[in-house]
Amino acid sequence: MPELPEVETVRRGLNQLTLNQKITGGDVLLDRTIAYPFSVGEFFDGIKKNAIATWHRRGKYLLAELSSTGWLGVHLRMTGQLLWVHRDEPLHKHTRVRLFFGEQQELRFVDQRTFGKIWWVPPGVAVESIMTGLATLAADPFSPEFTIEYLASKLQNRRRPIKTALLDQSVVAGLGNIYADEALFKSGILPETLCIDLQLKQIERLRTAIIQVLETSIEAGGTTFSNFLSVKGVNGNYGGVAWVYNRAGEPCRVCDTPIMRIRLAGRSSHFCPQCQTLRGVGRRD
Repeated sequence: MPELPEVETVRRGLNQLTLNQKITGGDVLLDRTIAYPFSVGEFFDGIKKNAIATWHRRGKYLLAELSSTGWLGVHLRMTGQLLWVHRDEPLHKHTRVRLFFGEQQELRFVDQRTFGKIWWVPPGVAVESIMTGLATLAADPFSPEFTIEYLASKLQNRRRPIKTALLDQSVVAGLGNIYADEALFKSGILPETLCIDLQLKQIERLRTAIIQVLETSIEAGGTTFSNFLSVKGVNGNYGGVAWVYNRAGEPCRVCDTPIMRIRLAGRSSHFCPQCQTLRGVGRRD
């Protein structure tokens, strides 16, 4: 699933390519991709002839501010891709929605697993009332609100593994399996460690590590382990330098101990048993 760095990479690409260009029309090839409104005709009536003023990101959500009538929202979910292509480009078999722009350009939503969603939020309507997942989002790791005290308040008194907690979007917005593993490695904390057992210094290291791994991945254009592509169809490069994620059995980049893989709450967790300890004494700078 695309996480914060991948969605941020897409947002930056969209802001480079699509701003101030009017939506002239489009085509929906899978009706259920449109989460709101329920009528495809109403959806196009709402967005047509609008220019995109700017793209924002909230957690893993993309929000396009339209020039006159509301917002266009997108969630890529498991396998969604937004690709900026010429209209003559052959259609990928998993193309779900096409938005047409001038000069024969189009923005295509490609989604193999079909979990991705697109919304049109009418003007004067609270975005959170339509895109309800936004209402419970935690602070973004790059926001001023994401302080040590904030993260500590989200984790204190929770008897759940820290790895599971980090995947909860009401704890940290935008973080997913890849970067939770990476942040825990850099902060020297085992994924099974209970939140309630974390000391403030560990939480401080964890906050710093979250921001660092996200910044590093954004600089690399995100991670491509399966099907993530930028708006221009380019793979992300972070996977080649990941500390632990998807490296089970390979030597740790720091101590050469084989990376281990376990399952927590149905999700894979990768870690170094030597560098990461229950006390969180390890640290990766």
